[in-house]
Amino acid sequence: MRTVDAPLALRGLLIGTASAATQIEGGDRNNSWYEWAESPGNVADGSSPVRADGHWLRWREDNALMAELGYPIARIGLEWSRIEPRPGEFDHAALDRYREELGDLVDRGIRPLVTLHHFSNPLWLQHAGQWTNLGAVGAFERYTRVAVGALRDIVDEWVTINEPNVYATQAHLFREAPPGNVSVRDLRFVLRHMAMGHLRAYEAIHELQPEATVTIAHHLREFAPRNPRNPVHRLFTRFDSWAFQDMLTDAFGRGVFPWVLGRSPVPAGRYVDVIGLNYYSRTAVSGPADGVFPGVPVTDLGWEVYPQGLVDCAARLHAHLGVPVWITENGTADNGDDERLERFRPRFLVDHLAAILRSKVPIERYYHWCFVDNWEWSEGEVPRFGVVHNDYETQRRTVKPSARMLSEIIRAGALTPEIEDRYAAGLEYPTR
Repeated sequence: MRTVDAPLALRGLLIGTASAATQIEGGDRNNSWYEWAESPGNVADGSSPVRADGHWLRWREDNALMAELGYPIARIGLEWSRIEPRPGEFDHAALDRYREELGDLVDRGIRPLVTLHHFSNPLWLQHAGQWTNLGAVGAFERYTRVAVGALRDIVDEWVTINEPNVYATQAHLFREAPPGNVSVRDLRFVLRHMAMGHLRAYEAIHELQPEATVTIAHHLREFAPRNPRNPVHRLFTRFDSWAFQDMLTDAFGRGVFPWVLGRSPVPAGRYVDVIGLNYYSRTAVSGPADGVFPGVPVTDLGWEVYPQGLVDCAARLHAHLGVPVWITENGTADNGDDERLERFRPRFLVDHLAAILRSKVPIERYYHWCFVDNWEWSEGEVPRFGVVHNDYETQRRTVKPSARMLSEIIRAGALTPEIEDRYAAGLEYPTR
């Protein structure tokens, strides 16, 4: 069944890809995820971010490939532990290396959006209690000022913190990330201090670079009662949405802290210039744990494919904060099969882009997660999210059909029936 019957113009929507430093660079042993991966059982396949995609050495190849595909934007991450290997000591050679990579992107006509914190901490911060420690707030502002000061002549778009809700819950609720201790107290401290860190970084960046665009990458999902007639399911749907994401929209976006996070350190206002949205799936709610509706299309990680949820989450963010929305992540695990590098990713992209282009929400950008298959945190090297395949043994890149499809959409300025037919016809999702 075709999703697109007539061309859907991009109407100024910019399309590119997103990545995180720890997941692609390789080689760094001074970060919290390297230490976490060294303990047996923490990473599903026993792999480590020390290998990843080798991007730290192969960035020219990846930049050239991105330019060849014609992608106008890219979300790129910095590794804090490389830039500040010891507290208060900054490695200017690492900053120069990032300048070279980012400057090359700009020279190739690709506009970088740079993420300052994406799940990974320097080991000195991790061992001091990471974001449970109030000192992390000042340390993050110090690092932000140095990084932005060094790069502001080539970068003016910044993500301060990626998915604080995911960082906190995986570390202190589900034992899926370092330090892996279950503690509601620590969970609360992490969220409070990360919100404070963002607010301080937002003001510091605008002090250094008044024209900058600054945001967070906020992970939202669509919550729905598994049984709409069950009052318990409805109650938990409202609670889960508030606790996981809605209260943080206020704290990070408006400086309005809910009671659970304590008193806000700033007056109420606007602390994002656009709002970044990371969207992947819908949750079927019957209690506090995640669930999936029966019979729905799913990814290779078992997450429901629900494109309308992206638009619904974006609409709520825009209505609440009054700023444009950038989709800073959206993607799918699709490991292909014996004959194909991917089975359904082109269909996934068609369905999500069509939902965006048909909506009236001011969605200005779409960053697909991700460019090259990368090291997927505690899932290791198994899930493949990239539009470019990576052979981890040889680090050889192979462009997938979905990458070519995005290139054609960008070149045409529209998602057309012909492009859908060429890339997505006959592709079907797995079902739960």
